[in-house]
Amino acid sequence: MVQSKHLQYTYEIAPVFVLMEEVVLKKLRAFIGWECGDGIFCPGGSMSNMYAMNVARYKLFPEIKKCGLWEMPRLAVFTSEECHYSVTKGAAFQGLGTDNVYLVKADQRGKMIPEELEKQISAAKSKGAVPFLVSATAGTTVFGAFDPLPEIADICENYGIWLHVDAAWGGSALVSRKHRDLLTGIERADSVAWNPHKMLLAGLQCSAFLLKDNTDLLKSCHAANASYLFQQDKFYNVCYDTGDKSLQCGRKVDCLKLWLMWKAIGTRGLEERVDRAFACTRYFVNEMKKRECFRLLMEPEYVNVCFWYIPPSLRGKEQSSDFWQNLGKVAPFIKERMMKRGSMMVGYQHHGTKVNFFRQVLISPQVSREDINFFVDEIERLGSDFQPE
Repeated sequence: MVQSKHLQYTYEIAPVFVLMEEVVLKKLRAFIGWECGDGIFCPGGSMSNMYAMNVARYKLFPEIKKCGLWEMPRLAVFTSEECHYSVTKGAAFQGLGTDNVYLVKADQRGKMIPEELEKQISAAKSKGAVPFLVSATAGTTVFGAFDPLPEIADICENYGIWLHVDAAWGGSALVSRKHRDLLTGIERADSVAWNPHKMLLAGLQCSAFLLKDNTDLLKSCHAANASYLFQQDKFYNVCYDTGDKSLQCGRKVDCLKLWLMWKAIGTRGLEERVDRAFACTRYFVNEMKKRECFRLLMEPEYVNVCFWYIPPSLRGKEQSSDFWQNLGKVAPFIKERMMKRGSMMVGYQHHGTKVNFFRQVLISPQVSREDINFFVDEIERLGSDFQPE
């Protein structure tokens, strides 16, 4: 009855799903470049990043599980200013405090600057803080940027700091022989977050937290040893009772979604899905470059395409004092029209000093060149008569 609901916490409740999860996690770790390790499927990339924070802290100060924060020094986390918001949310949730998350400057493409990371670590140490975690990003939310992992790994190794890579978005490039170089150096990480429900299009939710450590660190950190579930004198190997690795008790069998898809289309099919997303992105960018009305914020490194549409009323006026103020009104103007017309739905945002721009991500295997052509044409149709106030 319980297994029919797709729940797992002990081997006897869901033996097939326990083994399935073990196999899938092993395959994902192999893409990273780890021969061994550990991991667990958990509810989303945000939770994976929080798991990393908790495990890294426990690794450095295992007594925190019993004594709590009272006996701990001030702990410091380091991440890019382009990081996912779950890093600061995790620091708040786990009692570290958002003031102890050091946001490291990123370059114009949104990549963490290693020299700035080292400066922040030194600054934190000078204030008496203990650096314990660097959370690098492989595929930032806005620009799709990949932090320079080899250089960051060198710094973490030099200072003895846990390196976590938030590859929730960009991790799926690992399955592509053509594009996996974007994540060069990820094998040096201590932990990785990877969401197959993003680019690989597994059913939501399907998120893996992966560890290089294979010494039961994950279980030691989280285990409560409930005697009514996790008896140590069972007739089978109790390492298959994976429930104590988790913050939850019963978990949904999220690995099943990826396993089924993997069996259906194979590793080659997953790779083709990734490669096609990159090819669609390149076609989209090339089509925009043919028209004077589009301007890219930057050449995309991944499949995030950030751009402005410049209507006829603003073209050639880039030097005017109110150009950028007026350009910032164009995306909301077009978005309102597309929603009322019901033709498309695409998001816009401002970012730092950059006024509102569109951010389009092309990952669906159902998107055709005809769809892309329609998208470009529709943006033009909806915005061509914009007039500044």
